[in-house]
Amino acid sequence: MVLKDELLGIIPDEARVSANETVLDHHSKGFSYHTPVLPDAVVFPKTEEEVVKIVHFAKERSIPIVPFGVGTSLEGHVIPVKGGISIDFSLMNRIVELRPEDFIVKVEPGVTRIQLNKHLKKYGLFFPVDPGADATIGGMTATNASGTNAVRYGAMKQNVLGLRCVLADGRVIPMGGETVKSSAGLHLADLMIGLEGTLGIFTEITLKLYGIPEAIVAAKVVFPNLKAAGGAATAVLQGGIPIGRIELVDSRTIEAINLYKGTDLMVHPTLFLEFAGSREMVQHDIQMTREIMEDNGCLSFEFEEDSIKRAQLWEARHQAAVAITSKYPGKLHVSTDVCVPISKLTGALEKARQLAEAYHLDAAILGHVGDGNFHTSLAIDPNDQDEVGRFQKMNEALVDYALQQGGTCTGEHGIGIGKKKYLLKEHPEGLDVMRTIKKALDPEGILNPGKID
Repeated sequence: MVLKDELLGIIPDEARVSANETVLDHHSKGFSYHTPVLPDAVVFPKTEEEVVKIVHFAKERSIPIVPFGVGTSLEGHVIPVKGGISIDFSLMNRIVELRPEDFIVKVEPGVTRIQLNKHLKKYGLFFPVDPGADATIGGMTATNASGTNAVRYGAMKQNVLGLRCVLADGRVIPMGGETVKSSAGLHLADLMIGLEGTLGIFTEITLKLYGIPEAIVAAKVVFPNLKAAGGAATAVLQGGIPIGRIELVDSRTIEAINLYKGTDLMVHPTLFLEFAGSREMVQHDIQMTREIMEDNGCLSFEFEEDSIKRAQLWEARHQAAVAITSKYPGKLHVSTDVCVPISKLTGALEKARQLAEAYHLDAAILGHVGDGNFHTSLAIDPNDQDEVGRFQKMNEALVDYALQQGGTCTGEHGIGIGKKKYLLKEHPEGLDVMRTIKKALDPEGILNPGKID
């Protein structure tokens, strides 16, 4: 209660400074199996000035600070492993400035992806990064989120133009800018994106926007096996077709979706695709893709132009993780997220299936195969040490395989506490440099300690 009382001196509002047991519990974990740790207090700032005051307060007392969005973290990024203050940004959710003519928007970190796109739609614009969940822009920036549109639009790093960032000493540093490129020194915004709040805390984010395409068509393509589906996805990318999205789900995922949604999708590996652009270009791309899919042995090729039916088709993909977990009440969702070069994708998908079977895990395979990133997704009981151990061994074996192929241990989920040891495997020489930067910018180690540092 002493910490709460001191924080009330900064934010004199009982509704925005809490040590309530339920509030602390909510901020002790993400959507993962990692062991929760309670913060000592939770604060809900409304302004950058309040964030600065909180950071100054924490620095003077060497109190850890952990930024918190909506808690969709899968690798424990938001877990306050050393206690301290959880800063919840849900009240910093203003769209600060929209400049349609420049294709730019400035937002506070608590703005969510769906909230932003609803606001942009009336201007004929949209923000493309779509990790599936209605995550906050701050959290997406902190983990360099990507998702279903990454094959065409890239991840957050390709779509964040600038930041306002509070450093560990309380300084507010504007980073990046409002132009799509710059050669003016070290690009500090790029440095901050993906570092999970370990170097600074975002208070404003400038994003690059895009015009809503004239025509959008979604397609569903069914294959007899995982190898054929993976091969078809690779062939489309190697063929240079400007695909908007290309997502893969295996037959286990389809089974779970049918059970959860009451649908009757064919229980085979399936690619979900999206084409966008002018009507003429889209029709050309669909025809080229159909030929590639048929050459790779697809069982069916269906497409939808109606916006409602398109949304229903993509809902099946977006609901996959929930569908998988719903088969096992009381268990928690876990997911790998290795990423490999496109030429290695088919082999990696087959390896993931072999590993799941070798460790006797009922896993589904799905993911954003357009950029070589995929997930082995399953539900586990965090209290069953045998099951947790088998998942961890499978995960480690899959990471080792991905690294051997020139890939990465995490395509989009980030490091958090779940992948710290894999970061050392992936960047054995570079980790010391990362620690040097961390020490220079956060000498007291108060910003999200115990994570990628």
